[in-house]
Parts: sequence; C-alpha cells; structure tokens
Amino acid sequence: MAKARSLDKRRKSIRNIRKITRTMELIANARFKRAMDRAAAASAYTRRITQLVADLAQTGTPLQHPLLETRAECRQAALLVLTANRGMCGGYNASVLRLAVERHRAMAESLPAVRTEVSGKRGVSALRYRRINVDASFTHFKDEPPYKDVEQLANRYLDEYVVGTLDRVDVVYTKFHSSARQEAVAETLLPLAAVAGTADDLERTDGEHPYEFLPSAASILDEILPICFRINMFKRFLDAAASEHIARMVAMKSATENADEIIRRLSITYNRARQAQITGEIMEVIGGAEALEI
Repeated sequence: MAKARSLDKRRKSIRNIRKITRTMELIANARFKRAMDRAAAASAYTRRITQLVADLAQTGTPLQHPLLETRAECRQAALLVLTANRGMCGGYNASVLRLAVERHRAMAESLPAVRTEVSGKRGVSALRYRRINVDASFTHFKDEPPYKDVEQLANRYLDEYVVGTLDRVDVVYTKFHSSARQEAVAETLLPLAAVAGTADDLERTDGEHPYEFLPSAASILDEILPICFRINMFKRFLDAAASEHIARMVAMKSATENADEIIRRLSITYNRARQAQITGEIMEVIGGAEALEI
C-alpha cells in the first residue's frame, strides 16, 4: 500500500505543477500578443526613419552632424544588455548573456574603457557572477517597456555622445523576426552611420535622391537623427519583450506537455501497483478461508 500511496502522492504533486505551468503558458501567450502588436506597430516607423537617414547619407550632400560622425579614436564605449527580470523562459537569457560576454570581451580588448549597463535582474546577477562590472542596472523595464523610460535612457546616451564623453553605444538583445524565429544579436547604435549602413531590412535603391532641405539640412538633421536613435533603441526593447514572452510561452508549453507525460506514466504504474495489491489481498482472503475450512 505504501508504494501505491507514494505514487498517488507524486501524481497529485505533478498535477499541481502542471496547473502552474499551464497558467503561466496562458499568461505568457496573452502578454506575447500585446508585445508582438507593439513591436509590429513600431517596425514600419523604425524601418522608414532609418531608411530616411540612410538616404540622406547617400545623397552626396556634405552633411555633418555629431551623431553621424565616427570617432577616429574611440576612448569610451557603452554596452547595453537587454535581459529579463524573471526566469522560466528557456534559453532566452542564456543566449543573450553568452553573446554579451563575447561582445564585452572583444570591446575590452580593443577599447580603453567599456561601460556595461544591464536591463533585467537576470542579466545583472549573471554578469556579476562572471565578474563583469555592471556600471548601471535597470529593473523597471517589465512586460511592456514604456517609451518615456526608454527615451530618458536614449537622451542620456545622446547627450554624452554629443559632448564627447561617449564614443560608441552597442546593444545586445534578442531580435524578434517572427513567432517562430528569434535570435540574440549585437548591434552598434551610435554613431548612427552604423545603424543606417548595416540595417538588413532597408529598401535599397540605386537611383538618385532629389532631396531639398528646407529650411536647412542642419535643422532637419537636428530633428531627425535624435528621433531615429530613440526609435531604434525603443524597437530593441520591444523586440526583447516580445521574444521573452514567446520564449516563456514555449518553455511553459513544453513543461506542461512533459507533466502530462509523467502523469500518464505514473497513472499506469499506480494502476499496476494497485492491481497487484488488490490481487494480493484477495489471495490472502482466499488462503485464510481455505485454512478455516481445513
């Protein structure tokens, strides 16, 4: 009886865990749909404004702006790593952190100073465990990162880059391609010439770009370039949020299916143990009755 009882107790425990994983799967599914809608809504605007910056850079007009200048000597760089505040999302955090460590090592070898900033509790604890100094941490970017908070971070980078205290900004995050494909990538966001030159989803044209700058090219660049940087950084946060939710949804779905399989196997083992126990008890009763007849 002890064996059957222990099997039944374990089966009940697995069922309780299954309820939790199933609930987390449904919650992640609902949050993923909202995050995917936000990321999709920002994609078209981000792509178009980045295309505009790329076209302006290809006009042949001598355009000068601090955000487009690639520093001849890069002294101070910032590495921003976007991770999750929570776990139970499969390999989402692990893939980002693996790439972040490689990027940090490469930047530290080639640059005099690298400042590491991390969004997400998991990234902060993981990098500190690897003895990488975290200069700034952000844990308030949750399921739906607000634009105003990302804008404050972007404005700080812009101000430091313009005054010359920062020469380069790299970001490591999970890029959202579709519900079936997400990948950890490392990109350079500042200077903006790197964003316009390496973006792989822009519509390339070989013709001329007959732009007329009114009132002047400088005033237009002063307005467009900071917006382009803020929107590109916000898009990275949206991609990271959508990728996190779908990774958690897939992980919890897999956990639920595994729990179903374990429950099925335990039920078979329990039924066999119970059947053997009942058969043994019947044999004992029959044996006792025969002993009384004798």
